[in-house]
Amino acid sequence: MANSSTSSASRSALIDCTKGLACAAIVWHHLAFYGPMSDVAHPAMPEVLDWLYEYARMAVQVFLVLGGYLAAASLAPMGSAKFDAPFPKIGKRFVRLVVPYAVALVVTIIVSAAIRPWFDHESVSADPGLWQLLAHALLLQNIVGEESLSAGVWYVSIDFQLFALSTLLLAGVRWAGRAASRRWGRQAVAAWWPWALTGAQALVVLGVAASLYGFNRDADWDVWAVYFFGAYGLGMMAFWAVQADRRSTAWSWAMLIAALVISALVLEWRDRIALAGATALLLIVAMRTPALARWPGLALLRRLGQISYSVFLIHFSVCLLVNAVESHFWPTSIPAALVGMVSAFVLSIAAGYLLYQKIERHVPSWHEALRWQAGLIGAGLLTAVVAGLR
Repeated sequence: MANSSTSSASRSALIDCTKGLACAAIVWHHLAFYGPMSDVAHPAMPEVLDWLYEYARMAVQVFLVLGGYLAAASLAPMGSAKFDAPFPKIGKRFVRLVVPYAVALVVTIIVSAAIRPWFDHESVSADPGLWQLLAHALLLQNIVGEESLSAGVWYVSIDFQLFALSTLLLAGVRWAGRAASRRWGRQAVAAWWPWALTGAQALVVLGVAASLYGFNRDADWDVWAVYFFGAYGLGMMAFWAVQADRRSTAWSWAMLIAALVISALVLEWRDRIALAGATALLLIVAMRTPALARWPGLALLRRLGQISYSVFLIHFSVCLLVNAVESHFWPTSIPAALVGMVSAFVLSIAAGYLLYQKIERHVPSWHEALRWQAGLIGAGLLTAVVAGLR
């Protein structure tokens, strides 16, 4: 959800509008998933809330594909790594992700502490412990089995893992190619590798296949990047298709994507993979169609796409607070619940805009990242101490 690229690809109105729609779907999924407002409002619109509960969460697949697309634009627009050192790239990505993430978690911790005494609901997490806070600061909470402090923070960890994996994969192929050229010469290496795909592209395709055919079929892997690399890698392949000079090359990429997805679905049908495959293919068609690629988009939707990461991070605390207020004053009122859900959505966007303007849009430093991580741990421990004094 955070921008992976500063290239023109990341400034596409079509991509921004798509991210905006997916962001709205995620917020409404959480409004439908976490009560009590949705429980009270359910009799008034059962079909809508059931659909949001069950299917809107799959918008994550759209973000995964777009994340891979933008990662390819940033890391390997021509199919090979355009950077020399992978670890500065990975470190920069970590800092850009973790600063607004830590700020949003501090807000969530404060909101949860404020409403916990009078809002008894399972969506309110318990007072955080030191290890839980450290795990969140390092994006390890799901890997080490700690309860998440906010809905959706697992995605931040997965996004970082996917970016780091892709960066290391591309850097590894580049290093191997240079080593082989020094050992046997460029001409010999070129003769040994007569394929149209670069080595990095071939390895991405193999990674996509391994994920779709293996890792993604086992839920035990869902805390690791390899579980999601199928969708992410499809996005990378879609970018290379869009950038292809020849139409035949672009459609070869599209057919390869279709073949991987269809064969994976024949092996085991998964709605999320069908959506990821459809997103990748539609992205190729749209971005290679000049009228669509130049489409200016809808201003509000495009803006929502640009701030989608901040909205994603902050919306849970906003929804939690609105749920608490609505259920305290109007616990059984269907109109109040409906108004509360709409208000929570609007306030989530407003809070996301504020987080974007104040934090995300600025280029952070390691010093700032460490300061906010320390603030996250300090805020969590302080609220636990205060709660213990009650």
